Amino acid sequence: MPTDPAAIAATVAQLASTFGPAPDVAVVLGSGWAPAARQMDDALHIPYSALPAFAATQVDGHVNELVLGRCGAQRVAMLLGRSHTYESGDCAAMAGAVRSLKAWGVETLVLTNAAGSLRAHIPPGSLMLIADHINAVQHSPLLGETGHAAFVDMTAAYAPELRTHARSIAARCQQPLAEGTYVWVQGPQFETPAEIRMFAAWGADAVGMSTVPETILARHAGLRVLGLSLITNMAAGLSSEALTHAATLRQAEMSSAAASRFLFEMLSSW
Repeated sequence: MPTDPAAIAATVAQLASTFGPAPDVAVVLGSGWAPAARQMDDALHIPYSALPAFAATQVDGHVNELVLGRCGAQRVAMLLGRSHTYESGDCAAMAGAVRSLKAWGVETLVLTNAAGSLRAHIPPGSLMLIADHINAVQHSPLLGETGHAAFVDMTAAYAPELRTHARSIAARCQQPLAEGTYVWVQGPQFETPAEIRMFAAWGADAVGMSTVPETILARHAGLRVLGLSLITNMAAGLSSEALTHAATLRQAEMSSAAASRFLFEMLSSW
């Protein structure tokens, strides 16, 4: 099992053998964010298949490898690929990866994704800093965990100091950066217009099928979290366009250069 302590120990040993000491920061690269890995200097690669606690994904646009390199002077590990709950029904599929990163010595996890917008002022092509999230699925990757540590405080799930830093870099780079609440749905089907109206009434600004489980796992592990969404479409009922995964990937590719450039600048300045 990916969360088996022996699998995590073997993964940490493999990471240390391949890369040496852990970097302070790791990044999960969602759809549209992969070019950031190609900007790193001195990059070394290892496939998930060599890391016993890492689960591979079959979703288009995800490569299933970990890359470690430098963004400026900052060493960074980037994960090209994440498992989604809709693939297996298991919202703890990323537990092995997240816990291995923490056991290796990583302190901060940056989570990126592609998402749909619920707000006209956050159109496709925008970047959104995640200020908070809504777990619409109401599933937890911590189900079955024992002890007081399972009751994780999610009041400041997305570290305020990291969000402040992201805003300052966006201002310096003249990169427009919205900020809002991300709502997690399981998928893989897209939402109905009625669901989108409900989420908007709840206060959600963007919707997607990832990130929240990893945030919960990371907070449980004691990692600081920063979340970023690349907006690829208006959510159901808010435009005349049909929602497809292929269209999401096309928009993500069109916007990937700016997103990746901002991510690289932000990481370089830490």
